[in-house]
Amino acid sequence: MTATTTAATAATTEPGSVKQTLAPLAIDIALPLGGYYLLHAGFGVGTAAALAITSVVPAVRSVIGFVVKREANTLATLMLTVNLVAIALTFVSGDARLMIAKDSAVSSVIALGILWSVRAGKPAMTAGLKPFVTKGNAQRIAAWDALKEDAAFRAKENLYSLIWGGALLTECLARLVGAFTLAPSTMAWLGTVLLVAAIGGACVLGGAAVEPLEKLIAERVKAGAADAGTGADSDAASPQPAVR
Repeated sequence: MTATTTAATAATTEPGSVKQTLAPLAIDIALPLGGYYLLHAGFGVGTAAALAITSVVPAVRSVIGFVVKREANTLATLMLTVNLVAIALTFVSGDARLMIAKDSAVSSVIALGILWSVRAGKPAMTAGLKPFVTKGNAQRIAAWDALKEDAAFRAKENLYSLIWGGALLTECLARLVGAFTLAPSTMAWLGTVLLVAAIGGACVLGGAAVEPLEKLIAERVKAGAADAGTGADSDAASPQPAVR
């Protein structure tokens, strides 16, 4: 009876847990990016105007985080910063080399933002890491939340963001150097190669953090199941009052 109830509860709460976990990614990243491309490519809105319009949501969520909740909304603040830098750089003009370097400047803001988020104690990549590790399972999500103050867990969580921030910053620096040392025609295709290589490298190196996190989650879930089983056995073994 206890096992059935637990399984039913987990099944009931999983969809809501998935939505709650993925919501920050959808609101703070997907919505601004999708809105920008829709306005700019779909409706022909200028770059600066499209960026300004799609900055409203992250700006509001950043203010709410700082003023109302008294905590930083890392993803919203990072997206807002990137948009503001991109707006400022739309007014920069020059030769092809300068335009390539401008793209590197925008990317570097993302990399530095991720690295700074680790120092601030709010690793930005956790928003994508948590759904990947917990896989929408209510027990795994609960285990993640229970381990947030564990030193070993926090170290691996931070490591994941450091790996991504470091990979993206390396890509930005390589693109910046290439902008002024290689022909613009070469950088036109090499910039994309560098970005794909950075993302691929971060995915591979990220395993150094993901695998230990998954192990810690699995151990926590197993320990919780054992505790629940012990409690159920104790309840079953307790003498029942006689019925008169």
